[in-house]
Amino acid sequence: MIAHIQGKLVEKMPTEVVVDCNGVGYHIHISLHTFSLLPSSDFIKLYTYLQVKEDGHSLYGFIEKAERELFKLLISVSGIGANTARTMLSSLDPKQAINAIASGDVMTIQSIKGIGNKTAQRVILDLKDKVLKVYDVGEISMPSHNINKEESLSALEVLGYPRKSSEKIVDRIINENKEASVEFIIKQALKNL
Repeated sequence: MIAHIQGKLVEKMPTEVVVDCNGVGYHIHISLHTFSLLPSSDFIKLYTYLQVKEDGHSLYGFIEKAERELFKLLISVSGIGANTARTMLSSLDPKQAINAIASGDVMTIQSIKGIGNKTAQRVILDLKDKVLKVYDVGEISMPSHNINKEESLSALEVLGYPRKSSEKIVDRIINENKEASVEFIIKQALKNL
């Protein structure tokens, strides 16, 4: 296993880099999150994960250890390959992905290209407990009212109110009353729409 690579950045593209380490150029796949955090200097260090398959070896690199650990968790889920996990980490930064998994936010995970409803539910089912154990719950903002918010917005849409205007009012109601039930949110929203 190659734990990290440290050396001179020779090539830099949004999805991959080449790092020269003592005369050997390592081709490393990266996420857009890692790309955005690459230093402006030529010398870099990437935490890596080597994937060995029968049709080849692929090296994935990450600026942060936390991103690498999340990548390893994601590829442990059935139906999530390395490219899908990299796409997920390119679409969401690691904290957003952790928050989405920990809070059971299917919509956020499903919004990623290549992930459908069943796969998003499987990611949450398989990883929720692991994410809560591995990552400090204090650093995760748990949007516990996400389900109430979504149910309220869906109900208001059925009643004929546009989602955009409803969302602002529902957010305000939830901010004022953290323990608001779906019924309370809908009643208050109807008074303000």
